[in-house]
Amino acid sequence: MTTPPSGTPPRAAIIVNPAKANVSKLRSAIARAEAAGGWAESLWLETTTEDIGHAQAREALDAGADLVVAAGGDGTVRAVAETLSGSAASFAIIPSGTGNLFARNVDLNSLSVEEAVRVAFAGVDRPIDLGMIEFERPDGERRKHGFLVMAGLGIDAQMVANTNPELKKRVGWLAYVDAIARSLRDPRRIRLRAQLDDRPPRATMVHSLLIGNCGMLPGHITLLPDAKLDDGRFDIVTLRPHGFFGWVRVWVALVWENGVLRRSTVGRKMMSSGRRVRVLRYLQGERLTVRLERPDQMEVDGDSIGDVIAFRAWVEPGALTLRLAAD
Repeated sequence: MTTPPSGTPPRAAIIVNPAKANVSKLRSAIARAEAAGGWAESLWLETTTEDIGHAQAREALDAGADLVVAAGGDGTVRAVAETLSGSAASFAIIPSGTGNLFARNVDLNSLSVEEAVRVAFAGVDRPIDLGMIEFERPDGERRKHGFLVMAGLGIDAQMVANTNPELKKRVGWLAYVDAIARSLRDPRRIRLRAQLDDRPPRATMVHSLLIGNCGMLPGHITLLPDAKLDDGRFDIVTLRPHGFFGWVRVWVALVWENGVLRRSTVGRKMMSSGRRVRVLRYLQGERLTVRLERPDQMEVDGDSIGDVIAFRAWVEPGALTLRLAAD
C-alpha cells in the first residue's frame, strides 16, 4: 500500500454499485473500520449504467487514495482492477453481485459485509497478475479489456449470453446451470488459428477456448486446476467433446479429476498412471494470438463483449496489489 506522508492518516476510496450493494450497511461498516484503524474519512463514488467503475477508479487515483475498494458485481470489480493496473494503490473487494467469480477464487465470497470491510482495512497486500485482452470486431473496431478470472469463446460465452437475467436475480449463480443446458445444444465448432508465445501458429477446431488467470467457476467447479494469480502467465483450456458422451467425459474431468483426484497425492498418482481425458487440453503461456474463421461470441469475466473475429491476450505480472485476509 502507498505510504501516506508522515502524520497523514491513510484514506480509502469506495467505488460502489448502488444497484448491487447495501449502501447504508456498507457505510456503517466502513465508518467503524475507519475509526478502528485511524483512517481518514473515505471518498465515496457511485457507478452508473454508463460507467461501471473506470472513471470512478481514475478519480480515486487522482485524489491520492491509498486503498480503492470495489463494492459491486464482477463488472465493477473488473473495471476498477483494469484502471488500477500499475498503480501503487491497494485494491480490495466487497462482493455484492450474483456471480462474484473473482471473489470466489480468492475466498472472499463467503464473507459478510463486516468481515469483507475488515479485510479491506486491516488485511495484507499481495501482488497479483492482471490478464489483458485486445479484441477485433468483425467491422474492424478494436477494444481492450483487463480480466481477473477468465476470457472465453464457445460454451463459456454462450452460457453468459443465454443466462436469463430475471432468473439470475432470483437464484444467483444457479441460473448458469439453465444457461449451460441451453448452450450444450449448440453443436457448432470454432475454427481458428492460434499462436502461443513464440511457438509456430497452429490451425485447430474447438468447441470452446478459455484463458484464465484463476480457475474456479461457480459451484466449486475447477476449470483450470493449475492456474495461479501470481505466476506471470495464464492458463488455457480447449474443449473438444463429440456428442453427449464427450460432454460426460468433460464433466468427469472437471468434477472428478480436477475437483477430487488433484486434491491428494494418491489421486494425482492415479491420474498420472491412468488414461487422461483427451477432450480437454491444457496449456500455459504469456501471450496468445487468435484469429477466427468466422465471428463468434466472447466473454470477459462473466460479461459478454459480443462477436469478435480476432484477439490477442497477454499477462501484466504483478500489476495489482490485492488486499486479502491476514491469515
